[in-house]
Amino acid sequence: MGIVNINDDSFCGDGSLDHSVTLNQAERMLREGADIIDIGAESARTNRQAITVEEEIQRLLPFLAAWPTLLEQLGPVAPWDDEQLWPPLLSINTWRPEVIAAVLPLGGDLINDISALPDARNAELCAQHGSSLLIMHSVGQPKVAHTHVSYTDLWQDLQRFFEVKCALARSAGLSQEQLVLDPGIDFAKQREDNLAIYRNADFFHQWGSPVLLPVSRKTVIGQVLGLPNASDRDAGTQACIAAGIKRGAQIFRVHHVAAAARCVKVLHAVHRLA
Repeated sequence: MGIVNINDDSFCGDGSLDHSVTLNQAERMLREGADIIDIGAESARTNRQAITVEEEIQRLLPFLAAWPTLLEQLGPVAPWDDEQLWPPLLSINTWRPEVIAAVLPLGGDLINDISALPDARNAELCAQHGSSLLIMHSVGQPKVAHTHVSYTDLWQDLQRFFEVKCALARSAGLSQEQLVLDPGIDFAKQREDNLAIYRNADFFHQWGSPVLLPVSRKTVIGQVLGLPNASDRDAGTQACIAAGIKRGAQIFRVHHVAAAARCVKVLHAVHRLA
């Protein structure tokens, strides 16, 4: 899953409000092997002000309008190799129901929701439009720092969270197969929480949904390597991909698609030969 930030305050500094730039980024990522493009108009950074619903919608609409033309120009055959998912999926990274209601009629295979699903509205909108829904573990409101959070039993909290949220999504009309589960690395978690999740990512397969493992340039990678600059963390990202594949994770959300695609291809080749 390649990350395209339609904003000017991404933590990696790779976002843009120029739609020709973001469309070119998406095209490059598809040519490098992305199976999914994840577009987001608002940074999840907690030290940045939230944008309005109207602003978020207006940032997303031009990309959504141009997406079908981009795929038509790329043609019917995957540009990377015959293992690439084609046509690729489009994920929309947003959590506010008003935004989802405005953009889903224009397209979107997946809503990447970082809100921890506080109610059924986003699930109901996905069911209405035939889209899948990503449920991410966190606590509290998005755009608010939760660095103080600690868990008496992290695994018990994760178990309870996904049981409740999956049941809520199913009651809204989504099947378990339409859900993607995200353990929420760096969201309301400390270094050891994040490392424990990477070590035990196979825990999340019990619900029978695809698992997205967040790996790209994460704060926990910077903590382990002593790298405060997010753009320096790509080697650590590949290490987390390797750990995640070993534990059965199916989706990896990344900034550097070419490196990730090559990493996955070699890992698959080694696995087949083992």
